[in-house]
Amino acid sequence: MRHQWYALHTFTGHEKKVKSMIERLALAAGLEGDFTDIFVPEEEEVSSAGGKKRIIKRKLFPGYIFVCMEINEDTRNVIRRAAGQNTFASGDPTPLSGEEVRNLLKIREQPEDVQTSAYSEGEVVRIVSGPFAEFAGRIVEVNLNRETVKVMINIFGRDTPVELKFTEVEREE
Repeated sequence: MRHQWYALHTFTGHEKKVKSMIERLALAAGLEGDFTDIFVPEEEEVSSAGGKKRIIKRKLFPGYIFVCMEINEDTRNVIRRAAGQNTFASGDPTPLSGEEVRNLLKIREQPEDVQTSAYSEGEVVRIVSGPFAEFAGRIVEVNLNRETVKVMINIFGRDTPVELKFTEVEREE
């Protein structure tokens, strides 16, 4: 048989734990050649807390990992024994389609194309620094390249657009 990509359903938040457990179990069983690759797709998200810019990694598919492997009884046993892992995404081990694999590998090759912001249009934020500190407004535009947001705030009874850096705003709670 040949190696193919499969989606594994895991408990959310246990993706990396399951990945390392599969790698350890495969190594212990002498099956590392049957597992070509294990991938947990992540994206970088720009956010701010306390006026400081932070880049955090967020899982693109929470609760899923992708494994390139040769399917046989031994590899199935390794998958079953990995704690925090429920089952193959489709129940039975069904390989991903060619298009799904291409999209998955594209995410791995160009992670900078997947970068997102912690802020989205329509979200209400509070300004934490600058001349408009303590004002609240609604985001009307997010610019990832410049790491800015355009916020509509109410000044003297008029909505006014203000462009701010990610570090100058935080989510309204």
